Amino acid sequence: MTTLSPDALRNALRAIKDPATGRDIVEAGLVEGIQIRDGLVQVSLLTDRAKAAAMEPVRLEAARILGQQPGVTNATAVLTAHKPGARPAPPPQPAHHGHAHAHPQGPAPQKAPMLLPDVKAIIAVASGKGGVGKSTVAVNLAVSLARQGLKVGLLDADIYGPSLPRMLGLNRKPEVRGDKMIPLSAWGLSCMSIGFLVDEETPMVWRGPMVMGALEQMMGQVAWGALDVMVVDMPPGTGDAQLTMAQRVALTGAVIVSTPQDIALIDARRGVRMFEKTNVPVLGLVENMSFFCCPNCGHTSNIFGHGGAKAEAARLGAEFLGEIPLLLDIRTAADAGTPIAASAPNSEGAKAYEALARRVWAKVSGGAGARGTGPRISIS
Repeated sequence: MTTLSPDALRNALRAIKDPATGRDIVEAGLVEGIQIRDGLVQVSLLTDRAKAAAMEPVRLEAARILGQQPGVTNATAVLTAHKPGARPAPPPQPAHHGHAHAHPQGPAPQKAPMLLPDVKAIIAVASGKGGVGKSTVAVNLAVSLARQGLKVGLLDADIYGPSLPRMLGLNRKPEVRGDKMIPLSAWGLSCMSIGFLVDEETPMVWRGPMVMGALEQMMGQVAWGALDVMVVDMPPGTGDAQLTMAQRVALTGAVIVSTPQDIALIDARRGVRMFEKTNVPVLGLVENMSFFCCPNCGHTSNIFGHGGAKAEAARLGAEFLGEIPLLLDIRTAADAGTPIAASAPNSEGAKAYEALARRVWAKVSGGAGARGTGPRISIS
């Protein structure tokens, strides 16, 4: 296996010119750092906010060149703003007589363009904590939407714990054409996950900037094409990935997944509040593992309680989107890479997901064209 070194990658980046000085970007001091892990490479390029748009071609070229180096399985380039230094005091202004004249302000910093512009509706499936079956809900929701005749994408935004490869039965790497990766296809979906690029047991020991860069690459450097809807399987919690999604794509809304018990509902509440702070509409709450029905005798047991998510939705003023039962078939289908919504469409579990998909699509299809019109949270 080829051993990657930062020095070799820096030398490769010398082929790129700094548009401001004409020097190569290494000599110009724009390469802030290079991180390497298991064939995955990320380079941070220094710039200031006003020059971000001019640096975008440099960023794309850096990712392309790094991706061509021996031993690199995937490469990401991100722009990092210079930290502002102390601003000198303004020189004294001569006194003016008569009308005062306004001093012109410099141009406003240019924001990076929003990603996934050809996707009509983007739905984040999220939870405040792990272990509530969020990924299973996201996969079966996406499959159910596709079964309704929609063109659907499924993005695994969980960099630390990607589960889509196992749940979809996919274990190959995506093809690269030009500077774009081609999403994998399964169960009527176009899919992308960091798990397609690394071994299943490889830990992703990454800091926040690398997570954010990887997410941006899976959105901006993948040939998604025009989609009716994209379902995003969010990582648990309220961290870097959630902020990246809120800043870089126009989310149509979020579906919050919880189990009925109080401890899960506390974390679901945090998830709702997080999306509210980032001006993303909460489409509603789903109660997963809502009840258990014995396959032998038909007796129903509320193992984790029942109705907690419905009551929480009412308390928060959000819609209750439905119940998903705790069924062995849902779990075994997910582990086998055959989502129950596709492999057993007439089962009780599949029908629950179908009902969820119809309600979610009814909520987003009417307002999909108006998404992204509200303000977005600004993180400096």
